[in-house]
Amino acid sequence: MSCPVIHSAVDLNVAVLPLEWLLGSWESDEPGEGSFPSIAPFRYTETLHFSHVGQPVINFMFNAFHAESRKPLHRECGFIRIQPGTNNLAFIIAQNSGLVEIEEGELIGQQVILQSRALARTSFAKEPHVQQISRLFQLRPDGRLEQTVSMALENQPLTQHLHITYRRAS
Repeated sequence: MSCPVIHSAVDLNVAVLPLEWLLGSWESDEPGEGSFPSIAPFRYTETLHFSHVGQPVINFMFNAFHAESRKPLHRECGFIRIQPGTNNLAFIIAQNSGLVEIEEGELIGQQVILQSRALARTSFAKEPHVQQISRLFQLRPDGRLEQTVSMALENQPLTQHLHITYRRAS
């Protein structure tokens, strides 16, 4: 699965101006930590690309790799929309695992707080199925971007799954 990253010479749509701080490419500056009660802890690297084409949405693509083997792991792509006149936003996400999600939440300064609102999956998705996801992005005072992802499965309550920080690459 690959969603194209399009670099645009057009002006950023005013509707997504509050997210301008996210635009560009980000790379993990050290391996992130992944864990969940049903799997062995792991370390990973990740690149994030946020772009626009002048529409009232931000396009994104996330690519994660195993920290030691560099084997491709998780991939996500989608769009970010802001509800006009509010700080409410939505991430519309397709994952290479066959999961599609809508996460909604708030933009507070340079922090995005999201909770899954809808999840759909292929009929042959791996079990146990993801039931809930929460995500936090925040731009730290040192200019690094931090992401924390928590998830719940059918047999496991909402638990932190991923934590990573990124440096701006472009």
